[in-house]
Amino acid sequence: MTNLEYLAKDLHMEPEALLRASLETFLKRKLKVIESELFLLARKYGVSSVVEFDKMVKEGKLHEEDSFEDYFKFDNLEAEKERILNHLEQL
Repeated sequence: MTNLEYLAKDLHMEPEALLRASLETFLKRKLKVIESELFLLARKYGVSSVVEFDKMVKEGKLHEEDSFEDYFKFDNLEAEKERILNHLEQL
């Protein structure tokens, strides 16, 4: 008996239901962490998205040298958020 089967039996659940609930909890927790990081970056620069961030750099309101790393972090976090939301929809 695998750990999943053992836990599911002990919790009076089907293994598939336990696996799905576990994945959903994991993805939601990860999403909250990403959203927190996005919020802090957005607040730091007064923007709501990476598109707005890019626009401010192009308009000269932000200096690219000073915000270069944060721009890529913002972009990667938004992409990861979308991937997680897609996975949650598929569960």
